[in-house]
Amino acid sequence: MSLCEPHRILALDLGSKRIGVALSDAEARLASPLTVLPQRGRDANLQAIAGLVKEHRVGLIVVGLPRKSESELGPGGEKALRFGQRLEKALKIPVAFVDEFETTVRAQEALLEADLSRAKRRAKVDKVAAALILEAYLERRGEGA
Repeated sequence: MSLCEPHRILALDLGSKRIGVALSDAEARLASPLTVLPQRGRDANLQAIAGLVKEHRVGLIVVGLPRKSESELGPGGEKALRFGQRLEKALKIPVAFVDEFETTVRAQEALLEADLSRAKRRAKVDKVAAALILEAYLERRGEGA
């Protein structure tokens, strides 16, 4: 991929049972929920994400970073850091991290407002949370430009 060619950004919300995935548009300005992957182990997860990266011509991955407190990573945060580092090494593309404080809660609230059934909310909450992570990254990047 050339440096001047637009690239998409893939965002991941890593959960214990599922991985929410969101994708930016080609100009990397808008975030949209993409899919939910079942947690199937490190190698299977890497392979599934590699497939999405190739399919959607992704140039950057953003991983949600859960924190125990404002200044301290919890076990989930440490796990997310390690997985992001593995992604970067295996896929040879940069990985950024974004604080994901309350993204799942905000995603659930948005889906409740949309008046979706409990089953439909459960099926969508992880990818909506990933979209919120990606939106936070895009906003932060825009502020730094």
